[in-house]
This record gives sequence, structure tokens and C-alpha cells, in this order.
Amino acid sequence: MFELIFLLLIFCIIGALVAVETRDLLSAIIALGAVGFGLSIIFLLLKAPDIAITQIVVEILCLVVLIRATISRDLTTISGDREFFGMIATVVLLFVAFLFGLEVLRELPQFGAPLFTKAPGAVTNVYLTEGLAKTGAANIVTAILLDFRAYDTLGEATVLFTSILGAMAILRIRSRKKVRD
Repeated sequence: MFELIFLLLIFCIIGALVAVETRDLLSAIIALGAVGFGLSIIFLLLKAPDIAITQIVVEILCLVVLIRATISRDLTTISGDREFFGMIATVVLLFVAFLFGLEVLRELPQFGAPLFTKAPGAVTNVYLTEGLAKTGAANIVTAILLDFRAYDTLGEATVLFTSILGAMAILRIRSRKKVRD
């Protein structure tokens, strides 16, 4: 599992470098989309499907906005020279972020051995042992989502709702502006 996540991180770094270094803006947008979808797969592998879904929705919305802005203005290439210092700084920052990600992955517990089993006072144990009694909910999932983690659930629902509204506003058939002849 660690090897697959490592390969996906390398894929994301290569995609980010392609997005930064290419002169074709449409190719840069596609490379940026590949980085986002690579991150969502990493979130799925790390057993965080809610973050993965949010990443995919926000990624699709951003890609639609960027592609529409690029194509509508005929801005498909970048002219001029790139700064050498900017390129070096980008590569160094990406490498530091990669090393930080590897260090974080080393600190995670092994897959299949959840952290709450090692800490008896963990909040997960409180949810499982006292959740139904404290909330009066019909089941433990409802108690956790709607009572203990209500603000988190509200935040995720707000992100999804806002993304859907943004996509509908961008992809609508008719615009409100009237075209003058």
C-alpha cells in the first residue's frame, strides 16, 4: 500500500512539473487535473472517501472554469521566457512538499491497525460506547454524523452544494447577457 501511495505522489509531482513547465495552457490545465485526481486516489487509499469525493467535485469545477476561460479567450500558449529563479524555486518547493508527505506517511499507523485501539481515551471509543445513550439516536452512524460531527458534516455538505451551484452556473445553456448586434 505504501508503495502505491509513493508512486501516486511521484505521479502528482511529475504532473505538477508538467503543469508548471509547459507552454500550452490547455496541457497545463490537463496536467493540473491529473494531479488533483491523483490526490483523490491517494485519499481513497488512505480510507478518506469523503475528502476524495470533495476533491473530485472541486477539481471538476476548477477544471471546467479553467478550460472555459482558456478556450473562450484563445489563450492557448504562453509567450516569452520563463524566469530561471521561479523554476528553481518551484522545483525546490515541490521536493520539500514531497519529503514532508513521505514523513507524514511514515508516521501513520499500519493499515488495519486503527489508532483508537492503542489509545483507550480516544474520542472514537467514546462515540462507540456512549454515543447512543448520549444522543438518543436510532443508530450509531446517525449519532456520530448528526450529533457529534454535525459541523463537519455541514461543512462537507456546504462544499458539495456550492460546487454543484457553481457548475450549474458555468454550464447553463443560456446566459443572462444579451448579445448586441
